Amino acid sequence: MSTHIAARMDRMAPSGIRKVNEKALAMERAGETVIHFEIGRPDFDTPEYIKRAAIEALQNGDVFYTSNFGKMELRQAIAEKLKRENGLDYEAEEILVTAGLSEAVFAVLAAILDESDELLVPDPVWINYRNVPAFLNAVPVSYDLKEENEYQLDLDEIRSKITERTRAIVLVTPNNPTGGVLCRRVLNELAALVIEKDLLVISDEVYERLIYGGEEHVSIASLPGMKERTFTMNGLSKAYSMTGWRLGYVAAPKEYIPALNKFHQHNTTCAVSFGQTAAIAAFREEGDEVKEMVKEYERRRDYAVKAINEIDGLSCLCPKGAFYIFINCKSLGRPSAELADWLLGEAKIALVPGSVFGPGGEGYLRMSFANSYDNIVEGCRRLKEAVEGIQKEARK
Repeated sequence: MSTHIAARMDRMAPSGIRKVNEKALAMERAGETVIHFEIGRPDFDTPEYIKRAAIEALQNGDVFYTSNFGKMELRQAIAEKLKRENGLDYEAEEILVTAGLSEAVFAVLAAILDESDELLVPDPVWINYRNVPAFLNAVPVSYDLKEENEYQLDLDEIRSKITERTRAIVLVTPNNPTGGVLCRRVLNELAALVIEKDLLVISDEVYERLIYGGEEHVSIASLPGMKERTFTMNGLSKAYSMTGWRLGYVAAPKEYIPALNKFHQHNTTCAVSFGQTAAIAAFREEGDEVKEMVKEYERRRDYAVKAINEIDGLSCLCPKGAFYIFINCKSLGRPSAELADWLLGEAKIALVPGSVFGPGGEGYLRMSFANSYDNIVEGCRRLKEAVEGIQKEARK
């Protein structure tokens, strides 16, 4: 029997992050010890009070379909959270619960992009924001996030890339992979431009709770005139260490919710029922669990940034949010994919080549510090030793 795969699949690149991860896992199965800096997955367990709520829900028979839109009590809890933490006034009916943020991305872009529509996308960025519009036969148009600008967007560049086909702009703040956080001044200026050009905004805020050094997270929908044109997207994976639970949400103008739900309805029906009950507990019963995780992330970040900047040939900015360090390795003179593969094979440290996140990521490596402090210390030691070996070889 012949194999036929739809041509549209060629427009969707496989995950470069998972490629590194699969190779690292294969090495471990062969008996090697690899330090994982590649996956954006908290290494903490889900807080006990959340797990307890899920267990109780299962024991109480909470195992059936929910409304496609999500449990009303959860949508209300999300609205309360958005008001309390983000200064956003959403009704429960303006919120759709999804099977993770990944599904929310697909639902939103499928609902707003026609073929040939253009979507302004950061470079570098989590690859879904390139893959999904390409899959939909829309056009992702890159705008730069540069290290020398502390990964703030350039309004003049944004303006120059807006055409009559531009439908929306994607914001990811705090950013994956750079760890940058868009400041209020830049967001205010962007909001004025977006209103002037009558654009939509897709605001990915999944790392919003992972903020360091007193940095401020601003939801662009909270700015004047922006709620009615913004899709605020978030999930429980990062802040509550619930990556495997697959729980996300979109808050959007009410008129868009039926279209988003139509995609969601046919894609997953609903997010897992007892997981939704646990999510209600996550939002309403939180103690100091997230604060303690963030405190530990900051300790790890501070060590890693100092250690990396002490390695001749490498440098990095101190990330203001998320749990990634974007390491500048340009002076080593190797493509990032080649360097990452060599470091995995020789030093047994798994880092993601920056090129995975777009052309602007070339010359960088992404390091996740969602790993134990001891592993970060050992990983930085291995990285230093490996880079010194590269430089020694180059001098021969």
